[in-house]
Amino acid sequence: MRRIINWIIGAPVALVIIGFAIANRQWQRVSFDPFSQQNPFASITMPLWALLFCGIFLGILAGWAGCWIAQGKHRKAAREARSDLDRVSREVAGLKQAAAPPAYETRNLPMPLGTEPF
Repeated sequence: MRRIINWIIGAPVALVIIGFAIANRQWQRVSFDPFSQQNPFASITMPLWALLFCGIFLGILAGWAGCWIAQGKHRKAAREARSDLDRVSREVAGLKQAAAPPAYETRNLPMPLGTEPF
């Protein structure tokens, strides 16, 4: 069901973006200098559709970085829980080994009386 909804929403959005890219093939000068419009310090000439796609890409990167930073406390809690689990597992294994009955060794014990082998 989710796949169908993604196609119903995604296909028209993709068609609109492709139509925008085809309709706006002219080159635009993008300036990064807010003080001089005639002779900017830093500018680049690119198609308008490339500017749109670069903006989308930078937005995705910014969103990823923001989520990664915001989820740092959860990653730290998971690391601490994992180390606690490892420590408790080692402690339980040690307690099980200490509580296990001693193994019965027969090689150095004398045979009980009346149980001579035939």
